[in-house]
Amino acid sequence: MKQVLIIPDRNNIKECLELAAKYGLGFEYNDFFMPDVLDDEKKIAKLTLEYKMQELPFYCTLHGAFFDVIPFSMDARIREIASLRIEQSIDVAKRLGAKAVVFHTNYNPFLNSESYVASWIEGNIAFWSGVLEKHADINIYLENMFDTGPDILEALSEKLCKYSNYGVCLDFAHASLSKAAPEIWAKRLGRFVKHVHINDNDGVSDLHLAWGDGVIDRQNFYECYENYMKGASVLVETSSVENILKSLEVLYREEFLECIM
Repeated sequence: MKQVLIIPDRNNIKECLELAAKYGLGFEYNDFFMPDVLDDEKKIAKLTLEYKMQELPFYCTLHGAFFDVIPFSMDARIREIASLRIEQSIDVAKRLGAKAVVFHTNYNPFLNSESYVASWIEGNIAFWSGVLEKHADINIYLENMFDTGPDILEALSEKLCKYSNYGVCLDFAHASLSKAAPEIWAKRLGRFVKHVHINDNDGVSDLHLAWGDGVIDRQNFYECYENYMKGASVLVETSSVENILKSLEVLYREEFLECIM
């Protein structure tokens, strides 16, 4: 059975837990990537306690900090704060018992010279190797964000895949907005993909619509998953309970998701 996850809504936690029980879902926590949260230990403690008071799903992940998180920067001060945010995210994930943390590549597609790309790959190899070694007890997934194609993430993954706790989070919606077709992403990165994000959009902007409310070719995704990414966990990355429910109904109707109740 596929491991499918949803983003829990703390204001509607009962409904989220009921959906998790009905479909055998996990959670991907999205409450902890904002800088003002990470800088407030009392707020982190309050949020984690709210979750831990619930009977949470067994399999959960956490979306780590990503705003201006550039661990491969040439500026040592920027690398320092990026490293702090990543360490804070991993700490929260461990406190919640999450199995993995998702971080963005944060590649700048407008800086595409050979020297920048080489520097990006080299800097990321050095940084993430240290993180993966230090935190061998939790999975670290790198997600395509502004990347125009799979090349740089593939090059990076070929170096980091020696770590058993490394994986790619393929955001299918981001891929659908890139210069490369989503199936190219899936084919090139499939052997590294351990986690997938899905939602829908209008083909122009990353809208995080309910699955089925946009123009993404859903059958294409199902085929890509079966052919290249089978076994990867899948997050339905849309936030409102209404959109989560709508997405799950489409996934169930189209036989990607099973009901266990």
